[in-house]
Amino acid sequence: MSKALLLKPDLGYLNLDSDRALYQLNVTQLVDEALNNDEGTLADSGALAIDTGTFTGRSPKDRFIVCDEVTRDTVWWGDVNFKFEPEKFDALLHRLTKHINQKNFYVRDAAACADEAYKITIRVITETAYQSLFANHLFLRLSESEIPDVPEWTIIAAPSFLADPETDGTRQPNFTIINFSKKMILIGGSGYTGEIKKGIFSVLNFILPQQRNTLSMHCSANVGKDGDSAIFFGLSGTGKTTLSADPDRNLIGDDEHGWGNGSVFNFEGGCYAKCVDLTAEKEPQIFKAIRSGALLENINFYAGTRKVDFSNIEKTENTRVAYPIEYIDHAMIPSIGAEPKNIFFLTADAFGVLPPISKLNAGQAMFHFISGYTAKVAGTETGVTEPQLTFSACFGKAFLPLHPTRYAELLGEKMQKQEVNVWLVNTGWSGGAYGTGTRMKLAYTRAMISAALNGELEKVEFKKDPVFGLAMPQSCPGVPSEILDPRNTWSDKRKYDAKANALSLAFINNFKQFEQFANEEMISSFPKVVENTV
Repeated sequence: MSKALLLKPDLGYLNLDSDRALYQLNVTQLVDEALNNDEGTLADSGALAIDTGTFTGRSPKDRFIVCDEVTRDTVWWGDVNFKFEPEKFDALLHRLTKHINQKNFYVRDAAACADEAYKITIRVITETAYQSLFANHLFLRLSESEIPDVPEWTIIAAPSFLADPETDGTRQPNFTIINFSKKMILIGGSGYTGEIKKGIFSVLNFILPQQRNTLSMHCSANVGKDGDSAIFFGLSGTGKTTLSADPDRNLIGDDEHGWGNGSVFNFEGGCYAKCVDLTAEKEPQIFKAIRSGALLENINFYAGTRKVDFSNIEKTENTRVAYPIEYIDHAMIPSIGAEPKNIFFLTADAFGVLPPISKLNAGQAMFHFISGYTAKVAGTETGVTEPQLTFSACFGKAFLPLHPTRYAELLGEKMQKQEVNVWLVNTGWSGGAYGTGTRMKLAYTRAMISAALNGELEKVEFKKDPVFGLAMPQSCPGVPSEILDPRNTWSDKRKYDAKANALSLAFINNFKQFEQFANEEMISSFPKVVENTV
């Protein structure tokens, strides 16, 4: 780097002392800083392992958007987007910057959106070195010539700064607040790095659909040898990251993308993968990425060693690793692909009634996109045995500043133009519900997705599921035919029918909140409740 680049940025617009700023440190420097600050320790792989403190996940009820002339009539206010007063934001910003100025802090200039036509610049100011390391990995790294004098967006994150709810207008001492007028994000009271990542994702979910007619998506994406792009939607635990890290395809990205005019592009410069039960056999690319420079969060070591015990979830099930996308073999650099040929909706159905793979028509695709279904296994409390249904609009409700129908309309338009194949893939249970059935083998899921991508499923016969109306292939290379119809895998067909009807009703009831916006195609695609046929 030149001396000019090493000059500290002017932080006068934030009333921050530039002399205290540690600017644009490289990975080695940031790891050394973190170790010297007692922020973490090195694992035997060379990765930096840290704990994020009280919060080991996002706190969605403590995420606010400033309500002003820009957002008042555009944001989808309610149980996802909570209003924050502009005056309260200004007062909190003043106290937060005063807190940051009391010691050295870290500044990183980066960007989001790999397609130059959509790129935004971001300045990330953090209290800790590990947060700056995270920003280095998850955002796009800029060359010397790309660094702007003034960034478009600024993030300030200070885990040790606690708000006073009564004075500051927050719900709790922790907070994430987005100000679209000032183009700033304030994060306090939480060391969980996902708040930084998802703050910018929320920003792009507001900007791109409105200003650029571009669909922002909570998905992973990859591209084949023939340039065919594929998109994978899915909530946490459905296999989105795992299934997109395919050694036979190039990874565009694992979590956040835009579908613009002629391209699918990664918002990010890295990956933030879950680590629970990680093994080299199950997820070799992610396992291999946990090396020097990577950032491990909230993991546990085997006693007396620095070897990570990935099965240990004493701190949290949400153990994570952050690393640059270059750590993944076959990553696309830059992270851009053509418009998609195939879209996969991934669901971990703990009821065990959805087919392992099925093809959706346009109405069904819209219905399942707005539904955003998966099921989480119930907790470990005595007597709790039923799975918990989760519906998250557009597979990312928590990050949608606009009404879900805005994103659904964009998806519908783009699907129609591109004549995309849309598939529903159940990575959950088969042969019974959770506790009775078994989890779908990853090898089978990979084989089914490969067959869809390679066009092999176009050569087979399909039959219609009577409850959900889904087109199920009757054969698939590398997959036992008997598992392709989930009802066949249940020994008690009546129990299957009852579970299928229960899930069908849950879908219908959830969709009532969107029904007034639904077109005829969506309504005709509703699942049904059918009588037992045994």
